[in-house]
Amino acid sequence: MFSKNKKKSLIELEQHELLEHAQMRIKQKKRLYNHFVVFLIGSVFMIIINKILKYGVEYNWFIWAITLWAFLFAIHLFNVFVTTKFMGLEWERSQREKLVLKQKQKIAELQKEIETEFPLSNINKKKKSEHSMYYSRCRGEQRFGKRQRPVVAFTR
Repeated sequence: MFSKNKKKSLIELEQHELLEHAQMRIKQKKRLYNHFVVFLIGSVFMIIINKILKYGVEYNWFIWAITLWAFLFAIHLFNVFVTTKFMGLEWERSQREKLVLKQKQKIAELQKEIETEFPLSNINKKKKSEHSMYYSRCRGEQRFGKRQRPVVAFTR
């Protein structure tokens, strides 16, 4: 009975991860297509400004602007279609596992250092002595009720 629920939840978790990854990829591609449309409109707009409105006619500056923008678009294209193939879900999972393993090793090393510097036997002895002192104080307060406590008068 319990194993079926675990399998079902594991499957649902994997499906949820796949769905999130698919949504992320869709958003990446949508941003890339939007970038391409803005690139085309911007390029046409720069050509119109330079040639028809005669802004900076002596020099064709739009060529450099469009070339730079095309380079940035190529980087975006590379990032969406090439980089995610090499650094996809499996790569992220392996990197996460490596980092978790490193953290566990560091925690284990710190625990060893603490245990060697502060052995548990000394700490327990200190706790027992503090514990007994606390209870002896409490018993003393119980002997004197609130009304029976000795009153100390301060004079100037």
